Amino acid sequence: MHHRPYRYSILHRYSILQRSGILRSALAAVCLIILTGCIKNDLPFPRISQDIISLAVEGQTQGAEIDLERYEAKVYLSEDTDPSQVKFTDFKYSEGATADPDLLQGTYDLSAPIIVTLSRWQKYQWVIRAVQEIERRFAVEGQIGETLIDPSTCRIVVRVPEKASLRRLNITDIKLGPEGHTTIVPALTPGAINLSRPIRVAVTIFGKTQDWTIFAQRVEDAVTTKRVDAWSRVIWVYGDGPAGVKNGVQYRAENSDAWIDVPADKVVQAEGSGAFSTCISGVEPLTKYVVRTVSGTSYGEEVTVTTAATADIPDGNFEYWHLNGKVQCPWPEGGPRFWDTGNTGTALVGMLNVTPSDDTPTGSGKSARCETIKVLGKLAAGSIYTGEFGRIDGTNGILKFGQKWTLRPVALRGSYKFKSSNINVATAGFEHLLNRPDSCHIYVALADWTAPYEIRTNPKNRQLFDPSSPSIIAYGELVRGSDTSGWEEFTIKLKYRATDRVPTYLQITCAGSKYGDYFTGGVGTTLWVDQLYFQWE
Repeated sequence: MHHRPYRYSILHRYSILQRSGILRSALAAVCLIILTGCIKNDLPFPRISQDIISLAVEGQTQGAEIDLERYEAKVYLSEDTDPSQVKFTDFKYSEGATADPDLLQGTYDLSAPIIVTLSRWQKYQWVIRAVQEIERRFAVEGQIGETLIDPSTCRIVVRVPEKASLRRLNITDIKLGPEGHTTIVPALTPGAINLSRPIRVAVTIFGKTQDWTIFAQRVEDAVTTKRVDAWSRVIWVYGDGPAGVKNGVQYRAENSDAWIDVPADKVVQAEGSGAFSTCISGVEPLTKYVVRTVSGTSYGEEVTVTTAATADIPDGNFEYWHLNGKVQCPWPEGGPRFWDTGNTGTALVGMLNVTPSDDTPTGSGKSARCETIKVLGKLAAGSIYTGEFGRIDGTNGILKFGQKWTLRPVALRGSYKFKSSNINVATAGFEHLLNRPDSCHIYVALADWTAPYEIRTNPKNRQLFDPSSPSIIAYGELVRGSDTSGWEEFTIKLKYRATDRVPTYLQITCAGSKYGDYFTGGVGTTLWVDQLYFQWE
C-alpha cells in the first residue's frame, strides 16, 4: 500500500483548516489568551459613600447632628449622663455596609471622639463626638452682674462693689456639676466665704477631677451696659447691676435729649445675681438710638445702635405661577425663585400635589393648595417651601432648603384653610398613626447655614430638617389635626436661642401632612395657605 509522506499530510490538513476558517479562529483564541495574561484587572469598584443615617444614645438632650460631608456626627448628652459609659440605642447606616465597631454593642467612652469605620468596597471613617452642657452656678450676696464661669480654664470670677469686704462674702447659690454626681474638696455650701485671696477647689464629676479657682473682683461702677442687640423694631438690652435691687434701662433717639424709661415690669431681673435684661419695642427701623442701664442714681455706659430694615416675604401671597411643561412652578416665568414644591417629581406621572387656587381669604388673587396624593402606590404629601427642588432620587426627592435672609422678625403671620383626612398610608414606625386625623404643619426657622440645607427623603440616606440643630437660631410652628371653619388667620411666634446671632437663611415650610417626609398621611388631606408676612415687634 502506498502511504503519503507525513509532510504532505500536515500540509494537506493545514490547507483544509485554512480554507475552513477554523485555523484562523484557533490562532485568534491563542493570541487572546496570551494577551489576556498581560492585561491587569484594574477596573475600580464603584465609589459609593457609606453614611450614618441615624444615631441616638441613652440620656440624650436632643437628636444627633450628622454631617454627611465631613463624616462627623455629634450626640448631645444630658449632664446626668456619664460620658465614659455611653450606650447607643439607635445606629443605622447605608444598606450593605459593615460597621466597626457596631455601636449597638456595649458601651463607649465619649470623653474623647471615637472612630467608626463603615466599609463597602472602600472604607469611610466617621468621627463621633459628644457634646455635654453642664449647668454651673456660683453667686454671692450683693454681687454685681452675673458670675463669670469659664469651663475651659476652670475659673470662676464674681464681681462685688468697691467697698465690699472680700473676707466676709456670703455664698447664696453654688452648683459646679450634676446633682448627685459631683464632689467638691474642700466642700463649699451656701454661707460665709473668704475671697480676699483666690481659693482652689477640686471638682470631681463621674470620677474625673478638675482643679477650679474662684476669684472675687471689686468693680467701681455699680451698673454696666453689657450688650445691646438692635433688630428692626425691637432692641434687646443686657446689663449688670447690684443683686437684689431693681435695675433699669433707658433709651432715646440719637437726635433727642429726652430719655425714655423702660417700664419696670418689662425689665427681667435674674434670680440670684445682678444680671437683668429687657426688650425695647416701638422703635423705628433704620434709626439710631442711644441706650443705657440704670441702678439707683448710677448709670451704665451709653451705647449707640442702629436698627435694621424690615422686609416683605417675597410673594407671600402666592400670586405668581407658571407652567413649565407639566410642572406648576410657584414663581413668575423668567423671574426670581423664592418658593418651590415637589411637583417636579409627581409631574413625571402626570400628577401635581401643589397647585395655584382661586380659593383665597379675600376672594381674589391666588393661594397655594397643597394636597396629599398617592403616586405609583406611594404617598406624596403636598408642600410649598422656601428653597429649590434639587433632583429625583428613585421615587424620592432631594431638596435644597432655605433662602438667604439676615433680618430678625418676631413672628410669622398669615391665613390658612385645612381639610383633614384620616391617615390611611403609614410606613414602618408610624403604623400607630393609622386611622387618626392627618395634621398640617407650618413652620418657620432662621438658621446660620453656610449653604442651602439638603433634604433627602430616601430612607437609605434620609436627612430631614431638625429644629433642635445648633445651626437653628429661631424656630416656631403650627400643627393642626382638625378642619378649619373656612379661612383662619394664624400667628407663629419665633423662639430665639440668642438675640445676638444673625441668621444667614430663612426657611418656611407649609405641608399638608405633617409626616409626609416619612410617606405617612391621609390621601385627600389638603392645606391652603396665603398672605404670609412677618411681624417685627
